[in-house]
Amino acid sequence: MIPFYIGATLVKVLVVFSATLLMIMAMTLAERRVSAFMQYRLGPNRVGWGGILQPVADGLKFILKEDIIPDKADRPIYLMAPVITMVPALMTMAVIPFGAPLQVGEYMVPLQIADLNIGLLYILALTSVGVYGIVLAGWGSGSKYPLLGGLRSSAQLISYELAMGLSLIGVIMITGGLTFGEIVAYQQETGWNIWKQPLAALIFLIAIFAETNRLPFDMTEAEQELVGGYHTEYSSFKFAMFFMSEYANMITASAFMVSLFFGGWDVPFVDEAALGNLGVGLSVLAFLAKVGFFLFLYIWVRWTFPRFRYDQLMRLGWKVLLPLALANVFLTGLYLVWKA
Repeated sequence: MIPFYIGATLVKVLVVFSATLLMIMAMTLAERRVSAFMQYRLGPNRVGWGGILQPVADGLKFILKEDIIPDKADRPIYLMAPVITMVPALMTMAVIPFGAPLQVGEYMVPLQIADLNIGLLYILALTSVGVYGIVLAGWGSGSKYPLLGGLRSSAQLISYELAMGLSLIGVIMITGGLTFGEIVAYQQETGWNIWKQPLAALIFLIAIFAETNRLPFDMTEAEQELVGGYHTEYSSFKFAMFFMSEYANMITASAFMVSLFFGGWDVPFVDEAALGNLGVGLSVLAFLAKVGFFLFLYIWVRWTFPRFRYDQLMRLGWKVLLPLALANVFLTGLYLVWKA
């Protein structure tokens, strides 16, 4: 017989993995429906009621398309790159708590796959690994446009990951921990971090747009300049893996933002523990609603702002966000010394 904690962990892995894939499917539809609404169009509305089955049709299209490998491609690297991009995007959700602890009989089950004592560093490490897939896709394709997209991605990641990492230091300083469980618990007791670290939240929000290669930071694709960027030579399900990893990274980044600055699953002025399992359900819904807001923000920004020039993108990262992130660390330190 499988011990309870192992069975519970397996169930949580299945639930989180399945929910992430379903959210990726929903985002492919939401992206087009929201943009259509903003532009006074209908969007996809033919497959299923109101176009609700369009993601399924898209999946079938990717599977049935011809799978082409360029003659000049480095086959091992070319085939490995989509996997390197997709796997870290799904693994990052393992440390994010998505609800209050659930009481199952005599057991208290935390709604989090693993509460690592270096949870923040774990996510930063995995997001850094993801760019290797993009760079290798550009190199392995044996074509100049994908190579330029991969090089742009590596430069962009270095530029904005520094500011993103420094913006987290303020949160670590005031919460005193690297685990998401500690950060969410601290916000339950003292209020959301957005009120204590507004500058860090703004820097982090801009940085995750750049980290996920979304407009106005999608220099790695830039269709008008690079045809399609690093995935130009990919087709069929290999292209779908790049497509899915972008949305998986958006979901993870939104959950990251919610957990760090907006209380995670916490509902203001509500004691979830006093409500029992009803409070657990309420906390999960609150977490999903917060994540949904930031996913909507991703779409809203994409269809509102034009793409930066590359020099503007670099200037923003190195000359604006990085000094502001350093200033935020300094001001947070002064605040903690004054408070002590």
